[in-house]
Formats: sequence, C-alpha cells, structure tokens
Amino acid sequence: MTGARRPLRSGIIGTGFMGRVHTAAVRATGGEVLAYAGRDAERTRAAAGEAGVPLALSAEELIAHPDVDIVHICTPNAQHVSLAEAAIAAGKHVVCEKPLALGAGEAARLEAAARAAGVVHAVPFVYRFYPTAREARARIATSGERIWLAHGHYLQDWMAERSSYNWRVDDGASRAFADIGVHWCDLFEFTTGHRIERLLAQRSRLHDTRLSQGGEVPVSTEDGVTMMFQTDRGATGSVVISQASPGRKNRLWLSLDGEQRSYAFDQESPNELWVGSTEGVSLLPKGLETFGDAAARSYVSVPSGHPQGYQDCFTLFVRDVHAAISGEAVDGLPTFTDGVRAAQLTDAVVASSTSGQWVDVAAVRPVETSAA
Repeated sequence: MTGARRPLRSGIIGTGFMGRVHTAAVRATGGEVLAYAGRDAERTRAAAGEAGVPLALSAEELIAHPDVDIVHICTPNAQHVSLAEAAIAAGKHVVCEKPLALGAGEAARLEAAARAAGVVHAVPFVYRFYPTAREARARIATSGERIWLAHGHYLQDWMAERSSYNWRVDDGASRAFADIGVHWCDLFEFTTGHRIERLLAQRSRLHDTRLSQGGEVPVSTEDGVTMMFQTDRGATGSVVISQASPGRKNRLWLSLDGEQRSYAFDQESPNELWVGSTEGVSLLPKGLETFGDAAARSYVSVPSGHPQGYQDCFTLFVRDVHAAISGEAVDGLPTFTDGVRAAQLTDAVVASSTSGQWVDVAAVRPVETSAA
C-alpha cells in the first residue's frame, strides 16, 4: 500500500504582514510552514514562536534546508533578486512578492534562471483569484466581446500623512505604481487578454519630504500616477493610482467597456460582478449557481452568500502553486513572466513621466498554463 504524499513544506523569508498572509495561505492549503527567516534573529524567533513555526533561521540556512520545498520571499524589494537567485540555485520552488526586481532586466534574468532550473515560480498577483474576476474573464473570452475602452483606479491612503514612512519610500525608482499600479494592470490584462503596448504617465507626490525616526527626509518616489494607454488590440484606457487618497483603503476598481456589455470589478466589494448593457444593469453575485464558467466556479471557495476575500485569494493562489508543483496544468497562475511584465510596465511609467512622452512597452506574454 502506497503511503500518502507528505504535505509540501514552505520556508518564509520576511515575517511582517505579507509573511503572515503567506503563512495562513500555506496552512489553509494543507501545506506546512517549516521555517521563518528575517533580518533580526530575535524578532524572527519571536515571530516563529507566535505563529507556531518550528524553525527560526537565517535566509541562507532556510534556503539550504533539505526539507524546505518552497521558498516564499516577502522581504523589502531590493532583496528579492539575490534571495530568489539563491533559492533557484538550490533547486527550490519560489514564490516571490512583487516587484520581482527593481528593473525589467533583473526580472528577466530571474525568469530565465527559474525556467532553466525547472522550478515552479510564482508572483502573487492575487486579485485574479477572485471568482468574479475569473467569471468576467470567461465571459469576455467566450462572447468574443470587443473591449474598446478601459478605465479605473487603485487608491489607498496609508501614505497620506507626512509622518507615514517605511522602507518603500526610497526602495527603487517607483513606489505607488510598482507597488499597486502593477496589480491593476495585471488584472486588466488578465481579464481581457489585451496587452498595454504604449503609455503616457505622470507621477505626482503629495509630500516632498517625510518624517522618519531620523528626522525629515527627502522623498524621490511617487505617491500617485495618472496614466493613459493603448493596447495591442486597439483599446484605449486610463487609470489613476494613489497611495495617499484619504479614506481610500484598497479601492481597486476596474471597468471594461465592450460593444454590447460593460463589466466592472471592485476589490472592496469583490463578491459581485457589475454587468451593464443598454437594456439594464445586473449585479452578478459570486456563486456556483450564478457563474456560467466551470473554471470560474472552481475558484468559489465558500458557499453562496458568504463573503470571499483577500486571504481566500491568497489561499487559492497557493493551492495553484502546489498543484503546479505536483505536475498539474494550472490556468492563470501568475509566474515570473508576469513579474517581468510588471517590471516592464514600471520602467515604461518611469521613462514616460521623466520624458513627458508616450513610451512603448516591451511586449511579453505570459505562458498560459505552465508554471515552470
């Protein structure tokens, strides 16, 4: 009699908010979190003890540990490349928070290394794991609806106060777009199949200086971005990105206008898909009874009438990572290819805002069903 396969074991580098989100998702999927690693050994031990994680290690020890199957990188952005390279070299599967790298060249190098090593690689663009987003994608694809206009925003307020300061402020050439703007673009491209090929962007800053523990410091990254774009399928669009809009906590709103129907997704009300036509408007609730697409129904993880949220999306994302490691074909798993795409868009936004001109975005398409 063949014994049951042991659960996949994860090691998580970075014990802040995102590390805790990854921990919960791994456990909800049936995996094990074997080890934590962080910059401060004492705080890492405390976090591991609080979370019930057996081992508190250095990043190097975690990556080298023979029982770790998957390395989750949840550290400040500037550390992503070196940690991901080390994990790939050790033959580990890798989940790396975005941005995958601080530039498209480094991101492409990581993608090439992961593919050459044959490891599963993923970036948590988790908003595509809302079943309402999957249903919108399926309806657009099966109907052949021509999306001709896209618009929306992604607004937060956690950087609205001048006293708000953390490592993100000066980590890379872009902050607001690299941090959350890429999520909006990923969801737009994922649901429609379009690719943004040209863009014109302006970056803006609410506070030119911020207050840190060391006093007043100058700020080089943006608080907001306003962007117009054109796609490879002839659509045009616009989006506003902000991390300093008072009262807006996580307002990712995506609106897609077709010839016959329009669709809107609101991350703060993610259990309803807005569908409009000249004959009327409907709010399609998340549910097995209401979704027509079998693939979208596979992302309904709680019964109808029960809200499904951000942490549930992370669990579904990790579920698909584990499925890919087991050799299953997974549709729509965001890989390092999508991380490269996000870096290319970010580079184009920075270039356009610097020059004041329209900028072409390098073309890259994600591999549809492969995670390695």
